[in-house]
Amino acid sequence: MTDPIAPLIARLLAERWLPRDDTAVRQVLVDAELRDDLDRRLAGAGLRLLEHPYAAHVAVGIARAQEADVFGHADAWAASNLQLSRDALALLVVVWSLLVLPKRQRQIARQARDRAQDQEQMFAELKPVPVGAEVVEPINERTLLADFGDRLGGKARIQMNLGTLQRHGFIVRRRERIHEGPLLDLAIDYERIAGRVTDGALAFVLAEARAAAPADDADSRGIAAGAGADAGVTVDVPDADAHAQREPASPSDARPAQDRHAEEVTRDV
Repeated sequence: MTDPIAPLIARLLAERWLPRDDTAVRQVLVDAELRDDLDRRLAGAGLRLLEHPYAAHVAVGIARAQEADVFGHADAWAASNLQLSRDALALLVVVWSLLVLPKRQRQIARQARDRAQDQEQMFAELKPVPVGAEVVEPINERTLLADFGDRLGGKARIQMNLGTLQRHGFIVRRRERIHEGPLLDLAIDYERIAGRVTDGALAFVLAEARAAAPADDADSRGIAAGAGADAGVTVDVPDADAHAQREPASPSDARPAQDRHAEEVTRDV
């Protein structure tokens, strides 16, 4: 009998990610027995499958039980096994906040809407979860530089780090636009990090907005607070002003969450 798990694991390790609609991947995701076999064999090597119903790809990462052995053996806890610099990790969290967070909100909202509509139909069809590029707008590189250039090392440093993130598969750059790469939605655990990023960013921007508002102008304070509410990275607006309002976090705010919880693939390229 042909073993479907061994070639799948080998492909995941060699190619670093596979599309969710790959035949072998799809078979494992819908067959509980095959999935249990895959999880067992990966766990035997200290690995686990990185997948999310809303992500377009799957990959392998370090198992929870082995995280301390892999990332905690040095003087400080390592954020990844890719030797990314601190400002590159901060940029990764910023890009993730601008691409994955609004995408996930749209996906969840659409699923809830479809579920409500299906309840009204007697023979409703199961609709696939939208995971493609149409779910999220890309980031304009010039807008990113204008919003975060002074916080992430300047134009030259950001350009260099964007190239690094692209080589590792986190982003795709086309015509000065930053698109989601195959690993971006898998590298950071949404359930563990999303609340920390949005709550931290919201509190930070609200404080800045209130400090900048005129003390004697109640209307201005109301407008500033409303702008700060939009800064929780809940709405993806492509223009520069809106991105400036939606600043997700400064590098010093983002680094602790990354250092403890960023999930990276196992192969160090």
